[in-house]
Amino acid sequence: MVEVTLVRGDITEQDVDAVVNAANSSLLGGGGVDGAIHRRGGPDILAACRALRAGTLGGGLPTGRAVATTAGRLPARYVIHVVGPVWSDVQDRSHLLRSCYEQALRVADELGVASVAFPAV
Repeated sequence: MVEVTLVRGDITEQDVDAVVNAANSSLLGGGGVDGAIHRRGGPDILAACRALRAGTLGGGLPTGRAVATTAGRLPARYVIHVVGPVWSDVQDRSHLLRSCYEQALRVADELGVASVAFPAV
């Protein structure tokens, strides 16, 4: 059985196995949730993201996909990075947003984690 709990708070302080990062495709940090996770998690997250960019994700993480890294100094063990779609009033991109959540859960399952904190992607 899956238990869902809604928590209003700082995602970087959640005592969970993995946190989901609303990242940009570069994986190299940014603003909002992405910036907060990189700042609080420290240089290990950025180093792991740079290693991904130097390898299989040379062009960046595509929208709707997910990838995991260390969580650095966060209470979590992992960060699952997802890239949400840019909103458009002329094109329905809801399938890409749905994919972010599905792919994050797939990665969480592969990691064998029991708890995941999601931001609004």
